Amino acid sequence: MKIAPLMEALKDAPGIRQRLVNTGQHYDEAMSKGFLRELGLPAPDRDLNVGSASHAVQTAKVMIGFETVCLEEKPDLIVAAGDVNSTMAAALVAAKLLIPIAHLEAGLRSFDRQMPEEINRIVTDCLADLLLTPSADADENLLAEGVAPTRIHRVGNIMIDTLMRHLPLATLDRLAGRVKVRAREYGVLTLHRPSNVDDPAAFGPIVDALTVIARELPIVFPVHPRTSQRIAAYGLAMPAGVIMTEPLGYIDFLSLTSNARIVLTDSGGLQEESTALGIPCLTLRANTERPATVVEGTNRIVGTRTDAILAAYRDAIDGRIEARRPPLWDGHTAGRAAAVLQAFLAR
Repeated sequence: MKIAPLMEALKDAPGIRQRLVNTGQHYDEAMSKGFLRELGLPAPDRDLNVGSASHAVQTAKVMIGFETVCLEEKPDLIVAAGDVNSTMAAALVAAKLLIPIAHLEAGLRSFDRQMPEEINRIVTDCLADLLLTPSADADENLLAEGVAPTRIHRVGNIMIDTLMRHLPLATLDRLAGRVKVRAREYGVLTLHRPSNVDDPAAFGPIVDALTVIARELPIVFPVHPRTSQRIAAYGLAMPAGVIMTEPLGYIDFLSLTSNARIVLTDSGGLQEESTALGIPCLTLRANTERPATVVEGTNRIVGTRTDAILAAYRDAIDGRIEARRPPLWDGHTAGRAAAVLQAFLAR
């Protein structure tokens, strides 16, 4: 979702040749190859087929495979997006090989180093030559860490480019026969963070809150493979009114979220998308690396306590969460990012 708009913006840029590397960190068919097709991305030029593993093993496999790619392709610039293990692995390889790297979605901080993604963000931003940020708070974080202002370029939120491009296709008719709901009369739930799904003490209170909410509002729950495994292992039963589905492709999922009354999630990207859509979002975490979605958007950080989730749910349903959109979340981020990369390469 982050790379597709940028590749499109650069496809006709004179003198620029692009190569797409898929690390295979996200290996589920519906969540990887299906996304590539729907987003209009070309088949990857290289596929590392890393698959699932511990953080250390996954990072090491990406580094080994990506180093080979870099030695063969000899790129002038590497672009890595987001905060996954692949992002940090690419930054480490680039730094060792003295290849410049641009970090797309730089500067985000949760200030919680128990989150693996926070470590990935910090390391990548420390090593990156170009830091393409989505919001003012990201700039401030980088400056506070001593990053030179000349490396920081606020371009906006590239996820919103993808959202706006595909929103006209996002209708509930796409889900007919799979999910039977009516627009604005259901909620959407996503859960995949280890701090939630690997800990029954956190997962249990979330389920208790869902039990209450689902009595008055159906909740559609596309289940991440990791979460599905944990539900089975814990012997949990989702309450009546929670509609569990398989993982959805990008446009199908956008069809679901864009027509929802409310979103409950521990995902970073969905905090942003719901803000852009003006839909109330309850983030089931103790913190967020995307504070703009709270300060200027529709997001509320509620944690995993049952009472806190239910109180925020009631505020949302009663209309006490205002719809706002942060600056530069306008669907034109890819063009600004492409201009920064072109200027860098020209120098």
